[in-house]
Amino acid sequence: MQEINLDLKNLNDVFPENFSQEQIAKGKTLFLKKLAEDAHRFYGGKIQTAPKAGVFGFNWFNVWYTPGVSKISTTIRDNNDASFELSNRGNLVGVVSDSTRVLGDGDVTPPGGLGVMEGKAFLMKYLGGVDATALCVDSRDKNGKNDPDKIIDFVKMCQHSFGAINLEDISQPNCYKVLDTLREECDIPVWHDDAQGTACVTLAGLINALKLANKKIGDVKIAMLGAGASNTTIARIIIAAGGDPKKMILVDSKGGLHSGREDIKSDPRFYRKWELCEATNPGYVNNFAEACKGADVLIALSKPGPDTVKPEWISTMAEKSIVFVCANPVPEIYPYAAKEAGAFIVATGRGDFPNQVNNSLGFPGILKGALMVRARKVTDEMAIAAANSLADYAEARGIDPENIVPTMDEATVFPTESADVALQAIKDGVARNIITRDEAFEWAKKDIEYSRTMAKTLVDEGYINEPPNAILQDALKWAIKQVS
Repeated sequence: MQEINLDLKNLNDVFPENFSQEQIAKGKTLFLKKLAEDAHRFYGGKIQTAPKAGVFGFNWFNVWYTPGVSKISTTIRDNNDASFELSNRGNLVGVVSDSTRVLGDGDVTPPGGLGVMEGKAFLMKYLGGVDATALCVDSRDKNGKNDPDKIIDFVKMCQHSFGAINLEDISQPNCYKVLDTLREECDIPVWHDDAQGTACVTLAGLINALKLANKKIGDVKIAMLGAGASNTTIARIIIAAGGDPKKMILVDSKGGLHSGREDIKSDPRFYRKWELCEATNPGYVNNFAEACKGADVLIALSKPGPDTVKPEWISTMAEKSIVFVCANPVPEIYPYAAKEAGAFIVATGRGDFPNQVNNSLGFPGILKGALMVRARKVTDEMAIAAANSLADYAEARGIDPENIVPTMDEATVFPTESADVALQAIKDGVARNIITRDEAFEWAKKDIEYSRTMAKTLVDEGYINEPPNAILQDALKWAIKQVS
């Protein structure tokens, strides 16, 4: 066993040489979970509030607060849109969740979602130059049932403090009603990152994977495991991008989605799933093993693995098969096992495996683009524009079966994506602020560089201390012991 360094590179190399690939894969998951717990306890979370203006003398208190601030209030009173320029609203996102569908852990109670929602805020700031705050709300009624109308009312009441709302980890079917209602009734962008965000990055990965496999999106057969907010939106976005719904099969816990699913048809809350029942799977395929036979693409966002997707299913797929297994925190099958079963390209939602198809590549840039043009909503066309932007960026610097999408440490991908999204918002007629693509790119680039430089300065100057090395070593030792 090697000692692990603070940069956390080459996690595979720190495990004992006699460990199997399965032990290493499980060990990495356990190590990252344990390190996350200990590091969050060390820092007390990962987000803080800091001023963006200075106090240059005593009377600056009177500028930032009373009496000077009265002018800000009355100016915004007379023109509400001025709030985007005279307050932080123009660069501020509310990350709203009732924490009922957090990763693979399900309902973790309202405060249980704070780790993920603060994580979204962390990535928005560092990757997109966007400020964000976690808002974990209790949507339960007096009978303990989660009520989507409570989330809707909450967001409508607090929307005037934000430039955009990022919905997150809301269980189905509530997620459909919450998103579709708020997209239409709010005057700022409201989007569900588990839905549109995951769909955007999945489409980007699929575009480049199909290029490498020399296949066209309209020709391929696609098998999809899981029919929650993520996969149903992925299906809808793939169809909008040229996929053939007749060649798509979605399977949920009760079987295939098709026009014979009376259980879905009879429940109006699942209207998004019923739309796909009517459009896909004309052969009424009812199990996923059958759906995989001859399929070119497998997209799974379902129950965490590693045994949810079977190797024998992948072995029945078409030549040069593309497998996206994106459950978190553990993919439905480990990449090495999918490759052994014959997959040509394998993607997961995790950064410690090749081809991380994760919404973290999407939401920082997409929301930055929407904020810069003061968009009123994030359209599906904006999500598709982001997907094409990501795919084109990766192709321009080179792609291969182990590298189909950009990674989060490629700094210029986010201003590029932001600019493309901003331009699409203008084309779609949902922008208040009209700017050129070059202006959008430079604006986003400047803000992202500011955020990264600020974070580095806080570390360099000792305001953010490095975690003790013992935390890393103890987490690694614990993980190795669990899988030995």
